[in-house]
Amino acid sequence: MNDLSGYGARQGQSEANQQGLRYDSALVCRESCVLQFIYSQLIRLLLPFILLRLWWQGRQAPELRRNWQQRLGFIPRISGTVVWVHAVSVGETIAAAPMVRRLLARSPGITILMTAMTDTGLTQAMKMFGDQVQYAYAPYDTPGSIRRFLNRANPKILVIMETEIWPNMIRQSRSRRVPVFLINARLSERSARGYERVKGLVAPIMRSISWVAAQADKDAERFRRIGVAASKVAVTGSVKFDVDIPETVREASQKLKVSFASRPVWVAGSTHEGEDAQILAAHRQLLNDHPDALLILVPRHPERFEPVAGKVTKLKFSLARRSLDEDPSGAEVYLGDTMGELMMLYGAGDVAFVGGSLIERGGHNPLEPAGWGISVISGPHVFNFETIYQRLLDDRGVTMVEGADELYRRLLVLFNDADEREASGQRALSVVSKNRGALDRVVDGIIERI
Repeated sequence: MNDLSGYGARQGQSEANQQGLRYDSALVCRESCVLQFIYSQLIRLLLPFILLRLWWQGRQAPELRRNWQQRLGFIPRISGTVVWVHAVSVGETIAAAPMVRRLLARSPGITILMTAMTDTGLTQAMKMFGDQVQYAYAPYDTPGSIRRFLNRANPKILVIMETEIWPNMIRQSRSRRVPVFLINARLSERSARGYERVKGLVAPIMRSISWVAAQADKDAERFRRIGVAASKVAVTGSVKFDVDIPETVREASQKLKVSFASRPVWVAGSTHEGEDAQILAAHRQLLNDHPDALLILVPRHPERFEPVAGKVTKLKFSLARRSLDEDPSGAEVYLGDTMGELMMLYGAGDVAFVGGSLIERGGHNPLEPAGWGISVISGPHVFNFETIYQRLLDDRGVTMVEGADELYRRLLVLFNDADEREASGQRALSVVSKNRGALDRVVDGIIERI
């Protein structure tokens, strides 16, 4: 009797627990739906202002105005087995390039649709692939824009590079049974904490992702924290270690390097507002020791080309501009004011400084110069590439500096000591070589899941 009573009590408790779980799940679902609705309505309200900003940006990039309808999902219809590869801008597009080439080689029947949020990202893709792939601007994340885009593209899978988490893009894709892969995925601790503050919105989106190919253990743990199931997360490493320098780029770089003769050349790549003054100050000091030194200065964004050129001339440096095909032989600063040539310009230098790191921007990809086997310098703010930088630091493949004076002192050491310059470049290249292999793991994972 007591046993039966105990069983009945336990059964009653179990049913109560199940009802409680269903109630909690309903609350979570309701909260998620409400947050999703609020998010979508906010995007709709902001859309007119976003389009006005797009029109304003189109003054310098007319392509943005000509194809503005694509932002609302009005793209040409695409047939075949479509693999949609989304990369936000130039860096992610370059990172995606080896993966796209490998997918085309292993599955020649597929159609790759590459999208980007920026004009520079799409221009970079077109420059790399020509008519091998299809292109479009990524739709804004309103329900209607995403729906129209999916109706016209009809993708088999969606491959998102790094950490482009757009709620409507991901959830609508999954609602159509389109697997969503987050490739070369990285998530800084700062970003993870931000997502945790809106976990009611983020967690359901994370559950919609089919596979996360994380760069490192820390990234994988953070994705699990914000709602991705552990079974859907794999640590594949960074595909950026699989640096791909096409022969045409090597030839162009060598041709430019020959034109510099034996001058000491350093490249400051992907610089941002707040860094140029420090870089130019370091170069001014370097010229006192090496009067024939040349700085190749490459701003990250094209809208900064003119302001940076003005800053260089105001500080009374002799300037040559690549966009004007000016001869750099008599210049102290060579402005890389063209798009899609940073990799080539790195190869023409002896030392590289990677921008976005002297300010709290999070840094840019140091593996592009490391892949050339040249000395790499960076500022301290590199949280967007923490795993990559840690591996370089562990093997002394990069030197961190703070400000113009430290940058100058490191440049002076490298240009005064050819052996150290060569050795530090080879250490950087060694880090690239021993961490290759992520590309194969990522492509295998994608093909397995198609």
